[in-house]
Amino acid sequence: MKLRRQGDKREFEVELLARDRPADAPAGAARTISISISIDGREVAASIAPMPDGSAMVELGGRRIRVAGARLRASIAAAAGPFAAEFVIVEGRATSRAGGLAAPEVDAPMPCKVLKVLVAEGQPVEHGDPLIVLEAMKMETTLYAESPAIVAKVCVAPGQMVDHGARLIELSPAAIPARPPESPPRDD
Repeated sequence: MKLRRQGDKREFEVELLARDRPADAPAGAARTISISISIDGREVAASIAPMPDGSAMVELGGRRIRVAGARLRASIAAAAGPFAAEFVIVEGRATSRAGGLAAPEVDAPMPCKVLKVLVAEGQPVEHGDPLIVLEAMKMETTLYAESPAIVAKVCVAPGQMVDHGARLIELSPAAIPARPPESPPRDD
């Protein structure tokens, strides 16, 4: 996806290349995640350790820094140590890579309470449609669909408390409309 810092003209091309979660850790358990991202074509490897407050400790090039972020409807707010910025999404990521899905699952970004589930299993959703409303530290957060999809499974119920990383919703690729049949040649 392409990001631009609010009030800045320079754009950054950011792409998640790989994400490795330990398979033996239970869902929602705090665990270190190794990632590889590309920023303007430069590959960067980092490890991320989720913290109980929803932030994360990121180790990059031997340095550790506490990072917090939130996806808003049309932007991403981020804070890393003393640096804080809001990034505008200039261009979303290509959706053809994961079978038409930007993300096949929606996980809790922090320990929180599920206030509302706004979708049902089997329901089609479009990019930007609200999926679920969460509450943490007396603040409500709505999570939105990142690409067109079908809701495959709703894993939580309103009122349920969940840990950071807990699976909330599973998505499957949206049906691709079939091409209309070609008209047979006409004999005139």
